[in-house]
Amino acid sequence: MIEEKFIFEQSGNSARAAGSVTWESPSNIALVKYWGKTDPQIPKNTSISFTLSNCHTITTLTYRPKENLTEKYDFKVFLDGKEKKDFAPKIREFFKRIENYLPFINDYSFEINTQNSFPHSSGIASSASGMSALSLCLMSLQKSIDTQITEKAFYQKASFLARLGSGSASRSIEGPLVVWGQHPYIAGSSDHFGIRYPGDIHQVFTTFNDTILLVDKGVKQVSSTVGHDLMIGHPFAEARFAQAQENMSRLMPILKKGDLEGFIDIVEKEALSLHAMMMTSDPYFVLMKPNTLKIIERIWAFRKSSKCHICFTLDAGANVHVLFPEKDKERVDKFIHTELAGYCENNQFISDHVGSGANHVSA
Repeated sequence: MIEEKFIFEQSGNSARAAGSVTWESPSNIALVKYWGKTDPQIPKNTSISFTLSNCHTITTLTYRPKENLTEKYDFKVFLDGKEKKDFAPKIREFFKRIENYLPFINDYSFEINTQNSFPHSSGIASSASGMSALSLCLMSLQKSIDTQITEKAFYQKASFLARLGSGSASRSIEGPLVVWGQHPYIAGSSDHFGIRYPGDIHQVFTTFNDTILLVDKGVKQVSSTVGHDLMIGHPFAEARFAQAQENMSRLMPILKKGDLEGFIDIVEKEALSLHAMMMTSDPYFVLMKPNTLKIIERIWAFRKSSKCHICFTLDAGANVHVLFPEKDKERVDKFIHTELAGYCENNQFISDHVGSGANHVSA
């Protein structure tokens, strides 16, 4: 089984010294969406995402040899300097899932300090950036013990571990385009970790912009975990999984040719399909807000009148990601400032662009 290659064989007690490590890991925005999974965090369809740059999480993992070795998963977690005890159950479950692959985690006491450059739990994939940053910190700890690990193996295992904390976190290790989930036409694709998209990418997609309109900065009503679970027994689930696989196949030549109209068609349909699955689950729920729909309508009207290659996508939340190529940046930026910002909470939005992946932050 593929999981076996990620098991770290340690000899004796690995806790050698206290220390700390810091990683900055980006969020990502899926173009072909993943919604629905099986245990342990195996996606029901392939997804592909743009890695972002300005939306990121910075996590510092401080560690010291544990005093009480009988106590499992000794950690505290802080967000923006304040202890977040409500984060503990998710981190504890994550440690439980990865213990077989990083057995030394029970030799240490940890302090996890994290901060986001964007609102937490509002549908901008904070779990993706957060879990990937933590996984990279833990991999740095493994590397301090296993100094022979290769760079490729380091990042692949980081993605593998991140997936066990949050599925989309597997796509927040590298960039600019990352695929997660096995696809027959994508060499090296896997359900167990994300890979940098290996196909040809037209230059227009390497400098794409993503402006995130903060329609609602509050915590979303339904967590992604609950939403994924509602795909079990969903009457349209199998058709949706097939649709996503087909859209992934359609997207490949679009990425190669720089076909912006084809890109827009797939990306917007994927966003609406994602929310359609939410609205037809049992129980059903709606994460879009009235201003989300108003923004979408304004984007459609502006695209028609301006001929700019602007489009939208959505994560599992109300906020709108406005995607556009660099060539249209001046006109789209003006449109966002004058016509869309007013639909945002306190007129706030985040200007972002395609990034290259996570970064180790030197002490």
